[in-house]
Amino acid sequence: MITSEQSEKLRGWFAGRLPDDLFETLLDVTVDREEITVIGRVPEPRTTAGASDAEKRAAVEGRVQEFRERTRDERVAVAREAEDRYRRKVSWGVECGSERFLFTHVAAPVMTRLRQPERQVLDTLVAAGVARSRSDALAWCVRLVQRHEDDWLSELRDSLEAVHRVRARGPGSDSDSSPDTGDAPEKAAPDTSENGAAQEES
Repeated sequence: MITSEQSEKLRGWFAGRLPDDLFETLLDVTVDREEITVIGRVPEPRTTAGASDAEKRAAVEGRVQEFRERTRDERVAVAREAEDRYRRKVSWGVECGSERFLFTHVAAPVMTRLRQPERQVLDTLVAAGVARSRSDALAWCVRLVQRHEDDWLSELRDSLEAVHRVRARGPGSDSDSSPDTGDAPEKAAPDTSENGAAQEES
């Protein structure tokens, strides 16, 4: 598990390493075993007075695409350094106006064994058209728990952090651990949902 202190160090590294003019504001840096996701704010495009919602949406999409293409080399350079340092893939996203866009990012496979009643839940979701497959249905269930049990999950993470801090004070422990000292993450499959292409950039 990644502790708050480790996450803060990682966010600090990105805050110091990113070019000052890359984002208006660095909004979020999140990390798990496979991936670091960096989210920043980009300026909203100007539209004519009385522009329709469709026009505003298209302008935002154009601004995000312009940012993505213009900053690709800078982001790739930062990502390579971070991947060497933290042994995780780096993914990027932006907020523009009220919308958040994620660029190509890691889709990590998670293996599990389910008993028949649990498999039936997934099969019901597939049969009802809620999900395309059992794996898609399982991801849907995880998102549902995340949406409705966010407070409980936050409390659970805080409890795990307390356990980690107690263990870190034990004999023979290294109290100054950081994300780059853990085991190398399992190889994650790239997300191919964007234009059918594998992860071509960080």
